[in-house]
Amino acid sequence: MAKQETDTTTLDLFADIRSPGRPKTNPLSRQVQLKFNKRNQLKRDKAKGLSRIELKVDQVMLHKLNLLAAELKLSRADLINALLLQQLGLQDSQ
Repeated sequence: MAKQETDTTTLDLFADIRSPGRPKTNPLSRQVQLKFNKRNQLKRDKAKGLSRIELKVDQVMLHKLNLLAAELKLSRADLINALLLQQLGLQDSQ
């Protein structure tokens, strides 16, 4: 039987793996943990009705967004969302 790193039901397969240094609290590799966490994050976002979009901006725009977000004590994503809502005229209807 082949051992799958993402198999969390048979943790006894990982019992003999020892590495020097700080003990691991999770038998999965960091890369597998990141994939698992990202999958869960996408599921949570989907349950909230959120969709992911990608936006590429130049460094000047990014710097201005970061400054404005810090000034308003918002995350950059929340700031961009608010600006888009304001530009589309949706903020007043909510």
